[in-house]
Amino acid sequence: MSTPEIHVGLDIGTTKVCVVVTAFDPAKKLIEVLGTGTAECDGLKRGVVTNINKTADAIKSAIDKAEQQSGYKLARVVIGVSGEHVSTFTTRGIVTTRTSEIAEDDVRRLHDELSQVHVTTDRRILHVIAQDYIIDGQDGISDPLGMSGRRLEANALVITASAAAVENVYKCAERAGLHVDAVVLQSIASSLAVLDDAEREVGVALVDIGGGTTDLAIYKENVLRSVSVIGLAGQRVTDDIVTVLGIRNSDAEQIKVDHGHAISDSILRDEHFQVPGVGGRRPTELSKTILCQVIEPRMEEIFEFVLQRIHDSGLAHQLAAGIVITGGCSDLRGADMLAQRTFRLPVNKGLPRGFSHDGLAREVTTPAHATAVGLALYSIEHEGEFDEEHRGAVVSSAPMVSRPVVSQPVAIAEPPPQKRGLLQNVKDWFENL
Repeated sequence: MSTPEIHVGLDIGTTKVCVVVTAFDPAKKLIEVLGTGTAECDGLKRGVVTNINKTADAIKSAIDKAEQQSGYKLARVVIGVSGEHVSTFTTRGIVTTRTSEIAEDDVRRLHDELSQVHVTTDRRILHVIAQDYIIDGQDGISDPLGMSGRRLEANALVITASAAAVENVYKCAERAGLHVDAVVLQSIASSLAVLDDAEREVGVALVDIGGGTTDLAIYKENVLRSVSVIGLAGQRVTDDIVTVLGIRNSDAEQIKVDHGHAISDSILRDEHFQVPGVGGRRPTELSKTILCQVIEPRMEEIFEFVLQRIHDSGLAHQLAAGIVITGGCSDLRGADMLAQRTFRLPVNKGLPRGFSHDGLAREVTTPAHATAVGLALYSIEHEGEFDEEHRGAVVSSAPMVSRPVVSQPVAIAEPPPQKRGLLQNVKDWFENL
């Protein structure tokens, strides 16, 4: 009887920390969810750590809950990273094959070379992803194994992040008593949790709307082709509610979750709800329609930014599977309807999958758990590949033969301010109640 392997995904978000504990049975190839834990967090801004102590405390709280539920003492985790500091560039690697037929060893040596691409000391390589292969000058090859040739090349997408931002994530986890096996781009983790092979094959865009960032990952022919990070997400929606209603952030977040709609078409009954007063003021009442007039412009702006990133990638007309939205803010009522209106493509809500329906599967089958589940799945897929010296990176010391690279930042430096006319009108209306 095989002993299950324990794999832990740790999603450190701008508004919350989420932990998912899984058990993988290598013999049965089954993944079971053993525990989960969530804690509020205000130690990050748009995906970047701004307070190590607050973040470490939130991690401890979430880990404690996951340990109590799973019955395991947790020590090793895979962590997600996002933020406007994420960028990509392309490179190419070349190897000479050992025989006239390309073998696994040749492909492995090529991947090792691609992983040795040079970056400046202020950058950290997160992922190196082969896009296509070239054999003796013939390009467009997706799988070179078994083909004849002497010269094997590959074009690769290199995803990097700020070295300081990544190091601060490590510090938070280590201060919480954890060992970090790897740091993974959050959109890649979420993709593992919610996309299937068919979607990746025909072309799909994953849109992960979290608290601090909205992450985009585009797949075509089972390969990650483009990523982007937008510093505009669910917290900005909450900020708008705070501004208009003049209430605390925690109350605004609760109102958004309980009564919020991303589009007025999703409101079936325009019910009223109570807005708590501040500083001794009496509570007031507000309708869902008025609240939607606060939320919809910001959600529409988020989707318009994503649409622009999709067009910038050159893949807008290659998304046969459409758009998959996930992340906590995608659970906002009508978010899928608004997304479909904006993208004019089929839109589905992505829920974590890939594990057995025993245990606590239902608890983590929500968009808010997508990244944490995906990080645990990443840990399972890459077990044995993590390199201690390089702090979680899958690398090798093989020499690198590369072409000059061109850096292409994918993050939006600062989103333009929202058109405030409608918000100001709503705020004025509310103040005159």
